[in-house]
Amino acid sequence: MKKILYLALLLVSAFGFAQKRVETSIDTTKNKIGAQFNLTLRTNVDTLSNVTFPSGTNFGNLEVIRNYVIDTVKKGDRYELVKKYGLTQFDSGRYTVPQLKVIINDKPYFSDSLTVEVSNVVVDTLKQKLYDIKPIMEAPSVGWGIWGYLLGLVLLAAIGYGVYLLVKKLQKKKTDEIIYKSPIEKANALLSNLEKKQLVQRGEVKDYYSELTDIARTYIEEVVHIPAMESTTSELIVALRNAASNKKMPVNQETFENLERVLKTADLVKFAKSRPMDFEIVGDREKIEKVIVVIDKSVPKEEEDEETELFHELQRQKMLKRQKRNRIFAGVGVFALLLLGTFVFFVATKGFDYVKDNLIGHPTKDLLDGEWVYSEYGNPAIAIETPKVLKRDDKQRLPKDAAALIKDMQMFTYGSLTDNFYIIAGTINYKGETQIDLEKGVEGYLHAMESQGASNMLIKQEEFNTDKGISGRKAYGTMTLKSPTTGHSEKMYYELLAFGQQNGLQVLLIAHREDDEYAKQIRERVINSAELKIAAQ
Repeated sequence: MKKILYLALLLVSAFGFAQKRVETSIDTTKNKIGAQFNLTLRTNVDTLSNVTFPSGTNFGNLEVIRNYVIDTVKKGDRYELVKKYGLTQFDSGRYTVPQLKVIINDKPYFSDSLTVEVSNVVVDTLKQKLYDIKPIMEAPSVGWGIWGYLLGLVLLAAIGYGVYLLVKKLQKKKTDEIIYKSPIEKANALLSNLEKKQLVQRGEVKDYYSELTDIARTYIEEVVHIPAMESTTSELIVALRNAASNKKMPVNQETFENLERVLKTADLVKFAKSRPMDFEIVGDREKIEKVIVVIDKSVPKEEEDEETELFHELQRQKMLKRQKRNRIFAGVGVFALLLLGTFVFFVATKGFDYVKDNLIGHPTKDLLDGEWVYSEYGNPAIAIETPKVLKRDDKQRLPKDAAALIKDMQMFTYGSLTDNFYIIAGTINYKGETQIDLEKGVEGYLHAMESQGASNMLIKQEEFNTDKGISGRKAYGTMTLKSPTTGHSEKMYYELLAFGQQNGLQVLLIAHREDDEYAKQIRERVINSAELKIAAQ
């Protein structure tokens, strides 16, 4: 019986050992308020396994402030997956990191629970001065603000409405040529519209007589086929008499006299600034109406055959199409004018660069405004925040004479040296016990940039120290690169940070166009976020 129990215990312990698929570790178990605990989950699986690590905003009472990208290390025919989390707590006390579920091939496995302690920050009031709370300060005025936008919208609306009225008026004028089936119908309609304008009542007698005689001349030109619009008064009367005689039109003498009298009165109004009496104006209009009616009745009626009717129908269809096309052009013109007004408004209030970047688009602005990623690269790692995840790229980037000294190189990049924005971060490990000369290491990396096409390099170097006391070397300046797409040379700015730890060289390089303000903001944010992990001793 004892042997059976002993065997059962061995089986249970063996089964429990087999279930231990997740390793749990934390960088420290005691930290100050607001400081970060680095929790690491590690598992070893085959290449076909599907692994899902836990996610969330809180692990127990600890807040997850950073969720790092999974680091994959190939070991033979298996993968070691490493998932890191940044945890914190803003109240002092002892807290437990609960067991976290990791799903491997649809089976749950759990991490170990850990206990951490968060302590208060002790303030020495003898060394640290205490200050009163600052009063509320009024924010400075930023100019027109919302009123500027409202004024701009009102101006755009006024421009749009004015364009709409203008187009509508022009379209109304153009419809006159297609809504009338005969010259007599057109003349009568124009005479009626002339009275509706009330030009005489407004004292615009000259315009009234000008339109009145134009109606008569246009009708005569369309019906009798003589150049009435270009003829003087005497020439028109002579031409009309000859046409009436040739076409055997029964036009009486009174009609010729009435037309001549109205035309001469119109000439006096136009050129001698004469002002007829109101009853004379009414009489002249009646004379023109009578002249048009008499001529219309006198013109011989010609029977139109089918071809003539077809011709008129085709002409009418063409005019309808032209009117439709004009409406489309008018609409497009209004829309284009509104766009132009909007463009001018924003250029005047915000500047051309603002319009170009927000309406047309800017590649580095999109990077700056996008979702950033915080991750670690290389070993010992460089932890940085970047607009995009850096991709591993182990291509040779150093001179050939340095390859014999290199044991391992882990480089992670975004873009290329000839792009608008370029980032490279990683670690170079040297063979054997090597004394790292940062100045020579920086020079070697700058030579590698020259081999990739950089020229006219302006180089400045200085010492650089991190918050954790790691000393490094900083090189920065400008260079010239030829764009592979345009073929033009562009001036670039670069900044290179180099650190040496245990036979290894940690590097961070950022390059961008010198005049790109958005790229400058990205560079500053990336460098300010950089954290160098200290190599294990």
